[in-house]
Amino acid sequence: MRRFQDVLLLVGQLNYTWTNTESLLIHMIAGLAQSDKETAIVIFLTLNTPRARIDLVERLAKMQKTPADCRADVLDSTKRLSDEAKLRNKYNHCIYSFDPDSGRGLTQSMRIFEGRDDIKYGKIEELDDQEIERIRESIRSLIRINQSFWHITEKYGFPK
Repeated sequence: MRRFQDVLLLVGQLNYTWTNTESLLIHMIAGLAQSDKETAIVIFLTLNTPRARIDLVERLAKMQKTPADCRADVLDSTKRLSDEAKLRNKYNHCIYSFDPDSGRGLTQSMRIFEGRDDIKYGKIEELDDQEIERIRESIRSLIRINQSFWHITEKYGFPK
């Protein structure tokens, strides 16, 4: 059961790192919309999905008034954040099972995949060493994205 606890701690760290990094979109909203931080917080909290928040930041960055270098920096960071969302979503929308004897772990997806003529659900995947390393790398990547959002905030004088 030690491996099970380790995986749950790692997924918890992934979620913490994601949430901490996603919250920095507040600074992007405030800076790009030329508003104060309090207004940006209200906008951030009103949008109830990470995808909606990222979309807003990307659309603000693409506005003509946004300098090209700022646009490029923001869009690079939001693209990287979107890429990391896939793994985070996988581990937030699955059931975990662990064999206490072998330590083998599995995830079962809680998503429906629709085809033209059928549906599939409950995809089962092994939670092996390679997959655990993918989680660790995602955490490292999120930390780098977090740092890039702070760099953008500083570089362009966005509200802190």
